[in-house]
Amino acid sequence: MSQTPAPVSLVLAFPAPTAEQSRDYMAAKLSYHADAWDVAEDLRHGIDAIVVIDTRSPAHYAAGHVPGAVSFPHRTMDEQSTAHLDRSKVYVTYCDGIGCNGSTKGAYKLARLGFQVKEMLGGLDFWIRDGQPVATGPERGAMPAARPAIECAC
Repeated sequence: MSQTPAPVSLVLAFPAPTAEQSRDYMAAKLSYHADAWDVAEDLRHGIDAIVVIDTRSPAHYAAGHVPGAVSFPHRTMDEQSTAHLDRSKVYVTYCDGIGCNGSTKGAYKLARLGFQVKEMLGGLDFWIRDGQPVATGPERGAMPAARPAIECAC
C-alpha cells in the first residue's frame, strides 16, 4: 500500500526572507509609496512638506481631482517646466489608478530631475474608494477639515 505524498506548499516554494530582510524591504517599499488615506490626512492637517501632483491631462484633472493637488501632466515634465518647483518638498504623484502608469512616469521624471518623490497607491480610484472628497474644475481647491464617514481599516 503506497502512501500519498505530503502536499507541497506553493507559498513556501520560495523560502520566506528573514525577519531583518522583510523589515528592510517593507521600509524601502513604504519610502516609495503613500496610500490615499495618509495623503488625505496630511492635506487635512496642512502638512506643507508634501505637494500632491495629478499627472493626468488637464481635462481629467478638471473632471475630478484630489483637493489641493497641482495639475502637472507627466508628459510636460522636463527641466524647464520643473524649474519653479521647490526642491525641499516631497512630491506625491497620482493618476487614475492601478490601470494607469501616469503617476509612475511622473515620479520617474521628477526623480530623474533630482526631486524627492512618492507615488500614491491606487490613484484617484483608491482616493474615491476611501470616501475622500473630489474637487472639480481647473482650480486646485482645498481639502476640507472634516473626515469622511468611512474610516481607514488599516
